[in-house]
Amino acid sequence: MRVLQAATVLAMTLGSAVAPALGAQSAPGDTVVIPDRQLFHRSDLYVAGAFALATVALLPADRHLAELARDEDLLANGSLKKLSRDVRFFGGPGPFIIGGTMYAVGRLGHVPRMAELALHGTEAVVAGSTVAGVIKVLAGRNRPYVSNDASPHDFSFLRGFKSDSAKSFPSGHATAAFSAAAAVVAETHEWWPKSTWYVAPIMFGGATAVGLSRMYDNQHWASDVVMGAAIGTFAGLKTVRFNHTHAGNKIDQVLLGARLVPTPNGTAVGYSLKF
Repeated sequence: MRVLQAATVLAMTLGSAVAPALGAQSAPGDTVVIPDRQLFHRSDLYVAGAFALATVALLPADRHLAELARDEDLLANGSLKKLSRDVRFFGGPGPFIIGGTMYAVGRLGHVPRMAELALHGTEAVVAGSTVAGVIKVLAGRNRPYVSNDASPHDFSFLRGFKSDSAKSFPSGHATAAFSAAAAVVAETHEWWPKSTWYVAPIMFGGATAVGLSRMYDNQHWASDVVMGAAIGTFAGLKTVRFNHTHAGNKIDQVLLGARLVPTPNGTAVGYSLKF
């Protein structure tokens, strides 16, 4: 019951912040190539504000939510331990392994949309993780496991340079998971608008589970997860938007214009570039 309380609070907070971000994207009738080439709009300020407010609002509740997630009964639950370990994969190497595999299958199997989804999703994870990594070092927030009475308000500028234990804010796993989730939702929305109704809950629900697992593992505070979700969501949505408003950009030309062709002696790479 206590973990459900923590999960509900975090899910409601993430949902209230993510919803406007999705609403700010292209309308269902849009084509794959978005005519409006502007990357950022005024509505993005409202979305960023919603995430910022959600993060600040959680600060006073960070310790309480950490206690809920670290309940003794929950920590002794073997199934939860295994689930947390398995879910963590999707915020660590998972997006890169899955993205790389999908890209290879898409190129070898001549499924361009799969390759495009994999490439843009991986780009989003790289972009989001880079931003989160810089903030981690600058914010220097101590992780919850540093001590039994660790303070969620313990920030120190540039302390993240000294130790991994001072890289709590934001959650890198949550950032990666939400970057991939937002990219998949945005990309599939451009092809099949109605798919958002079932793709979004699955992807963002999975990303939220990654964030909860990091709290369960005592690696992050709730506000770390929300900020990671913010960065990841923006990274995913904006990466896809950029690629659809700048069709034929250099990276797409090279990585999506190339054809991987199986041959008796191996795999040949052929390029079909449009400059």
